[in-house]
Amino acid sequence: MNAHRPRTPAAERTRRWFMNRSLLLGGAAAVASMTGCSAGSSDATDSASGAAQSGMPSGGPGGAGGMGPGATEVKYADFKGVTTDGKAVDDLFSIHSTGVSTDAVVKAAQAFLDGLSAKVRRASVFDVDDDEWLAWSNVDGYEREGARMGDLTDKQRNLGYALLGTALSADGLTQTRNIMKLNAFLGDYNGGGKETLTEGHYYFTFMGTPSTTKPWGFQYEGHHVAINYFVLGDQVVMSPTFMGSEPTSATYNGEKITLFKPETKAGLEMLRSLTPAQRKKVISVDEKGGTDMVAGVGQDNLKLAYQGLAAKEFTSAQRQKLLDLVGVYVGYMDDGHASVKMTEVEEHLDDTHFYWIGETKDSSAFYYRVHSPVVLIEYDAQSPLAYGENAQMGAGGPPSGMPSGQPSGMPSGGPGGGGGMGGTPTQQHIHTIIRTPNGGDYGVDLLKLHLETDH
Repeated sequence: MNAHRPRTPAAERTRRWFMNRSLLLGGAAAVASMTGCSAGSSDATDSASGAAQSGMPSGGPGGAGGMGPGATEVKYADFKGVTTDGKAVDDLFSIHSTGVSTDAVVKAAQAFLDGLSAKVRRASVFDVDDDEWLAWSNVDGYEREGARMGDLTDKQRNLGYALLGTALSADGLTQTRNIMKLNAFLGDYNGGGKETLTEGHYYFTFMGTPSTTKPWGFQYEGHHVAINYFVLGDQVVMSPTFMGSEPTSATYNGEKITLFKPETKAGLEMLRSLTPAQRKKVISVDEKGGTDMVAGVGQDNLKLAYQGLAAKEFTSAQRQKLLDLVGVYVGYMDDGHASVKMTEVEEHLDDTHFYWIGETKDSSAFYYRVHSPVVLIEYDAQSPLAYGENAQMGAGGPPSGMPSGQPSGMPSGGPGGGGGMGGTPTQQHIHTIIRTPNGGDYGVDLLKLHLETDH
């Protein structure tokens, strides 16, 4: 057991307070929009977007459309993962050698931990199967555990970035850092969020002890970023990984930053490679709702049926476009393990489905999903919440008592309804997520296999 203190009921209530208060101040649908996950039914066949048309969370605080851990938070022991019908497909994952060393990430993680004070380290280390894995949120004001980057010394912080640089690819590190910078930009723009809308409000937690043989992992999360990184020997699982931003393009401290161009371009290229007949099967509706993401925070046991068109009906050129699209997301992890993951994706390419909501112009706000037994990707261009002329929040900042950067009112529409929080969806507010269905997220299935076989 690690030395970390067990989470007390009082601490759990503190996290739930944030969600409950947001529900009261902003309305349940506002909470669903903030999370980047559609509220409502966990069965995607219920509507075109896989969400309830009302935009209301199905279970209220902590329910399927909640903004993070709450009264019905899934515990690690109850984790099943994303499935099509509530039953995980067997024999998808195995313990094996990938031939890609994890020595560097183990050393970087240990160096970061060794650089922390004893107090911060104790607060940052959990057991490898702790519920803390599932306790992440993309909302800025959510109360988090672990080592806060803004509270560390420059040397400690640089060790943290070195860990990220080892675990991620160069593109992945740049993406993560730029999301953090635009988070600070949003804080400056709104004139609020002095603690949370900054580059420093991002946290490291560790599950288990860095090792080249024993299972362990780390989580790095904050507003619009949640990276879950599990390691077992030379195997790596980097999911769920949530990345988003509002705005997606701005100048911060003299640096012009633009995010999600590759995700947007690759999605459009995939769609445009299809024939008119194929597009009819892929595109659900032309009108984009305020938020259509279904597999975001709090959706660890989501039931999500396949929608759209399977790649077994694609030409070889179209199949390559689909692989190129998946490669953008997988490519944010270190190059060696990204290659391993892409091989896994290719093995299930025939059963990989592509699905679309919205228009198809370069500037359109749209949603797309890639879904197979071993990968689930969502891209969702959402309504503005805190930035832009249609946002419900202006430069005056949030209402009294409201978490910074969050909406104050109810949406004019709902998922799939063309309205949504703050008005018309835009590419200036994008949420993305990549998951490993059928128990693969957080390396859960690998850990179970490890324990069953006494590795």
